Amino acid sequence: MAAERKKILLRLDPAVHDALARWAGDELRSTNAQIEFLLRRALSDAGRMPRDAAGMARRGRPPKAEQTEEEEAAEGSAGAGGPAA
Repeated sequence: MAAERKKILLRLDPAVHDALARWAGDELRSTNAQIEFLLRRALSDAGRMPRDAAGMARRGRPPKAEQTEEEEAAEGSAGAGGPAA
């Protein structure tokens, strides 16, 4: 089981937040993920990244759960029937 992620309150200047949010959007990350990315990079550059730190979550939507063969067959046959155009 993975360790629970820590939650913190972070107060930012509104202009800094806006710039950070734009940067995150440009890189297709959430603002939170962008902050973590930058903190990890700073820790690594300073030689302070803990060896036991878990990797960052992958970008994008989480993968779908694997379907059973029955579910795949049902999806495949759902659009198959009916009159041809």
